Amino acid sequence: IEEMSTILPYSGNLFSVPSNVYILGTMNTADRSIALMDTALRRRFQFVEMMPNTDILKNVTVDGVEIAPILEKINERITFLYDREHTIGHAFFIKLIDSPDINTLGSIFEKSIIPLLQEYFYEDYQKIQLVLGDNGKVDASTKFIKDEEVKVKNIFKENKENAKENAVDVVDLPEKKYTINKKAFLNIESYKQIL
Repeated sequence: IEEMSTILPYSGNLFSVPSNVYILGTMNTADRSIALMDTALRRRFQFVEMMPNTDILKNVTVDGVEIAPILEKINERITFLYDREHTIGHAFFIKLIDSPDINTLGSIFEKSIIPLLQEYFYEDYQKIQLVLGDNGKVDASTKFIKDEEVKVKNIFKENKENAKENAVDVVDLPEKKYTINKKAFLNIESYKQIL
């Protein structure tokens, strides 16, 4: 029997939860921050792990492209590059069940998946490209994250007197610049090539 009752300490009133009411709380393990609170909760409650369930998306396709394998592949790469606690949940893609079109898929990637990956990888776009398969795409128009080589000399002035010293100064500057390719969100080929 799940029924519980207690006397509230300040008011002295009786408070009870009937047997037909269950209290469920959710906690994303990736968001752990207050270790003592986490420990206190774990001592007092049961925990059931719920990882992304791509079976929910099994029959969902957009322009002939299955969504479940795409999410599985993205999560496999996140697990390898980061950890399993940061895999992307199927909930982001639930909208596609009722609206399986490129606009909905594009919106999910542009407004949810890309910002989440930027957060996970601290805007390390090379890793984000790996997660999205952009590193293996030949046609740049299908890349979600475009990259182009940076010519440092075109950006910064060169000091003619200390040319050798300046060469050392720019060693730590990035070799590429990255931009989000908004057109890729509405291109079904971009999603096909994630796999």
